[in-house]
Amino acid sequence: MQKSAEAVSANEPDAPNANEVFVKRKGIVWLKFIRNYQVTIGAAIVLLFVLMAIFAPLLAPHDPLETNVQVRLEGPSATHPLGTDELGRDMLSRIIFGARVSLTVGLISTVLGGMVGVIIGVVAGYFGGILDVIFGRFVDVMLAFPGMLLALVIVAILGSSTFNVIIAISIFAIPSFARIARGSTLNVKKLEYVDAIKAIGASDLRVMFLHIFPNIWSPLIVQATLYVASAIMIAAALSFLGVGTPPPTPEWGTILANGREFLARAPHIVMFPGIVITIVVIAINMLGDGLRNALEPKD
Repeated sequence: MQKSAEAVSANEPDAPNANEVFVKRKGIVWLKFIRNYQVTIGAAIVLLFVLMAIFAPLLAPHDPLETNVQVRLEGPSATHPLGTDELGRDMLSRIIFGARVSLTVGLISTVLGGMVGVIIGVVAGYFGGILDVIFGRFVDVMLAFPGMLLALVIVAILGSSTFNVIIAISIFAIPSFARIARGSTLNVKKLEYVDAIKAIGASDLRVMFLHIFPNIWSPLIVQATLYVASAIMIAAALSFLGVGTPPPTPEWGTILANGREFLARAPHIVMFPGIVITIVVIAINMLGDGLRNALEPKD
């Protein structure tokens, strides 16, 4: 005897709804993320430096601006664990406070440049036509200049300050984010659900930023993570060249620049900030690689 449709339906498991699929995918991404030992190490190091920047006044053993020429260029000791610089300032305190400036520049410049780049890329990819051509030429012109040279020119025009460094690095970030956003938008806007949303009367603005953008954020998050490391290095390089954060503000690149004249006599002035920059950049890149692997749609 054949079972009724109701009986068959009762015995079959319910099809997962959209929320269940999202939760399952989120769990898979999280599992892939935490199982990667590189991600664990990178995230732990980044978190350590972020906490160090936040609690710098509590962690620094000395005032980073306090000078004492009687102990200038001293090596590591119990009083000054990382030694002192050319003015007798405590190196450990300057490096701890320098984390505030370097990480702030890296994060803010990435957010600002990423926001502008994503808006340009999504709008160009969504509308296409002459708008896409104009934005495309704009991005090509910016990419024609080496990033470091472009940042150097901008800071030289605007003047040396932390704010101007952020502006320069933000402008440098725009083309890479715009290209990723445009390419991803071109792929997503072809999907059927976008046509369905348009058919029910949704505005272009709503379609772009409420329905397309949430589906292209994965590569943008990865790019943003990796760009923070680049921004920190560019900021340090600008300060090293004398056009970045002006002294006496403690910044890792500025500390390096101040110590190059005393490299033979007191190598610790250059060695310790250089090691810190290297560790932070490698940790952020490890975190970015882990995000890329976790957010990859295929195993």
